Amino acid sequence: MAGKSEPAATETVAIHAKAGQIKIAFLAIALVALILAPQFLYPIFLMKLLCFALFAAAFNLLLGYTGLLSFGHATFFGGAAYFTAHAVKVWGWSPEAGILLGVLGAAALGLVMGAIAIRRQGIYFAMITLALSQMFYFFCLQARFTHGEDGIQSVPRGRLFGIINLGDTMTMYFFVLTVFVIGLLIIWRFVNSPFGMILKSIRENEQRAISLGYSVSRYKLGAFVMSAALTGLAGGVKALVFQFATLTDVTWQMSGEVILMTLLGGIGTLAGPVFGAGLVVTLQNFLATSDVPVTIITGLVFMVCVLLFRRGLVGEFFATKLGRKLGFRSES
Repeated sequence: MAGKSEPAATETVAIHAKAGQIKIAFLAIALVALILAPQFLYPIFLMKLLCFALFAAAFNLLLGYTGLLSFGHATFFGGAAYFTAHAVKVWGWSPEAGILLGVLGAAALGLVMGAIAIRRQGIYFAMITLALSQMFYFFCLQARFTHGEDGIQSVPRGRLFGIINLGDTMTMYFFVLTVFVIGLLIIWRFVNSPFGMILKSIRENEQRAISLGYSVSRYKLGAFVMSAALTGLAGGVKALVFQFATLTDVTWQMSGEVILMTLLGGIGTLAGPVFGAGLVVTLQNFLATSDVPVTIITGLVFMVCVLLFRRGLVGEFFATKLGRKLGFRSES
């Protein structure tokens, strides 16, 4: 028996090693494509895509890996944009300090909102996050530092660390790309840590996790704050890319948009939300000047996805024979 099991174990190790090599090759190709992309596509469009891809990936950290559906993530995205824009324009802070303030501000908002919302489950959790998000929207509408419906405009990009001029479009693009990659690495490490494993167990069977002695509420709150902070990172960078922060980023429609992106790509996967964000942003960009309403096309795409691809486009691919053979897997 031992003689038969050893070759099988060796073969399994070889398969996993090959799958790992394939994943690394895919990642390397994707990174090279992103580096070369500004030569063929409009850099501002690409930066918007990367910001929303990070936003969707951060949201998926809560929905896909913890099982919590939030309708209030626009609070952290738009709130961080306001914090960063105000700090850079009015206080004269450097771009990295402004983004850090946006991340910390979003994390603080996430701590408050999460502490209130995690007391409930399911639809009640979602409705509480929506209600709190709307409260923050009306705060932004009335607050003096946000300038109401005009928003904060003409935000200077400044110099990163006092040296690198972010006013140059290509320099700004590579800065956004670096932030995007770092954000995804943080999410990957968080998901594959012992903390992330406990979050998955809570998602699968919360009562069992409680019976094993885990403080479920603390883990949920930790995931909520981490998701909010990474969402704030995306929002702060976006404020510098477009050089303004407006009410659009804190509306409930923005929260719905990131849910759509995540579901289209596939929850419980790292690549799914990125792909979903790319699809939605691309549709918005290319249909903006056409006579066809963007929302109708996006809605039709979502309907087709729900009917034919229950796990999302990337999630369904991971579930196929080819996807499993390549070593990909979906947590959904």
